[in-house]
Amino acid sequence: MTNSPIQIPVPLSRQPYEVIIQEGGLNNIGKELLKAGIQKGIKVLVVSNEDVAEPYSKICLNSLSSSGYDPNLITVEAGEQNKNLSTISIIHNAAYSAKIERGSLFIALGGGVVGDMTGFAASTWLRGIDVVQIPTTLLAMVDAAIGGKTGVNHSGGKNLIGAFHQPRLVLIDPSTLTTLPRREFIAGMAEVIKYGIIEDLELFNYLEKIQLYNETSSMQLDQSQIYKILERSVKTKAKIVTADEKEKGIRAILNYGHTFGHVIETLCGYGTWLHGEAVAMGMVAVGELSVIRGDWTKEEANRQKKLIQKTGLPYKWPKLDRDKVLDTLQGDKKVKDGNIRFIIPKKIGLVELQDTVSTEEIKYCLELLN
Repeated sequence: MTNSPIQIPVPLSRQPYEVIIQEGGLNNIGKELLKAGIQKGIKVLVVSNEDVAEPYSKICLNSLSSSGYDPNLITVEAGEQNKNLSTISIIHNAAYSAKIERGSLFIALGGGVVGDMTGFAASTWLRGIDVVQIPTTLLAMVDAAIGGKTGVNHSGGKNLIGAFHQPRLVLIDPSTLTTLPRREFIAGMAEVIKYGIIEDLELFNYLEKIQLYNETSSMQLDQSQIYKILERSVKTKAKIVTADEKEKGIRAILNYGHTFGHVIETLCGYGTWLHGEAVAMGMVAVGELSVIRGDWTKEEANRQKKLIQKTGLPYKWPKLDRDKVLDTLQGDKKVKDGNIRFIIPKKIGLVELQDTVSTEEIKYCLELLN
């Protein structure tokens, strides 16, 4: 494996950008901003959290300064329980103190929560300024940092407050995964498995063959395997986002497993389960629903569950009140004309959006899951 960067375009009609995957790329963020046409000398607000800022913020700030930018750093509390408007106000206050102007830039240095909040803060500061995403978790690298979805949670549901705000650049430095806790890495694998189910049969087959962790709980994947997982996942996400920037159609398939997953996060309390863990349980649940409906086979549902188990992700539906589950499903942002929309697998590598799932089918599914 060479240290040559992998460059994956996201060719949107209004604001195209690139996703760059490069080992040690964080050291070059200043140079990459210049290549992306971001003006030298502007003020930059880097938003991170303590666990990420400790090992990586100095590298980022030094690279920005050496390329002629004027960087400032703010750290916020990460975690879904802190993904709210109060934290957005903290970022806005820091932007005001740093005299961030319309020509300035926000950089998100962290996981999906930091990326979502920083993107939303950028979309609302001075009616919208540029943002660059530097994801440091597997989940953010393959999913959250790409596509321009930003936002925060509401007490009634996940990501109900937000905006589409595309980044100018996404820089993925796989070396940051070396400090990622085991649980966080495994949670990110849920989104990788998702790509296998919704479009990439070859990726799914590959994941079935490799081993993530050995008996000592040390990461088993080598650099080439990490790169393959990142590249295939990012290419799928970029392809779908380019075809449907604002989720009017096909982009909805990226929510596979998320409808049930968001219910788990909301009812169990933000922070009880990591997002990827909830998505994993959500994928198993919608797999069961699909078998009930005759949309895919029990054999393929079992392949999905077995891969999720092998990866170390949770797969058993938590004990939740059925009526509260149904109420929360009705409050999901993907509900249209009162109909709950699910991404239903037809076979591994192919899914479709369905709004014909009956309440009776959902209730029966929940009985079987419990």
